[in-house]
Amino acid sequence: MWVFDATPLIYLAKVDRLALVRQLDVSCVIPERVYEEVVETGLEQGYPDARRIERGVDADGFIIESVETAPLLSRLRENNDLSDADVAVLAFADAHDGVAVMDETYGRDVAAAEGITTRGTAYLVLKLASEGTIGVDEARSVIDAMVDEGWYCAPDVYAKIVQELDSMTD
Repeated sequence: MWVFDATPLIYLAKVDRLALVRQLDVSCVIPERVYEEVVETGLEQGYPDARRIERGVDADGFIIESVETAPLLSRLRENNDLSDADVAVLAFADAHDGVAVMDETYGRDVAAAEGITTRGTAYLVLKLASEGTIGVDEARSVIDAMVDEGWYCAPDVYAKIVQELDSMTD
């Protein structure tokens, strides 16, 4: 089970590629708190990607889940450096032995300390390319389009992504 944080949803929606998650052979969960942030608040603030995510939830097989009883929830809520959405993603992933799909370094660091597996948006795109589900050129265009839309990717990480994609064509 993959538990999605806001950033992967937002940037895949910005480049109109949220349907890529349908290609994953796992359940894809969005905690209610993340859904509220990216769809409800996003729509109120006029973000077009919020409407894409709202439509994608139905079309692409996302499951919206409540995270009110996860054991890790109360402890993570004490961490003022984590958003409510980050807490929900980590607590749900922990409680259901899932993978937290998040890009923010701090959230990933907390996940590592808690023994929660994380994957980022780039991993998702690379995984689909390595499986042959999408082409290498398509994967590169998705990554580049996300960067063009403001997705933060450190230059050294971007270089590794490109190197990985190039190795798939050899």
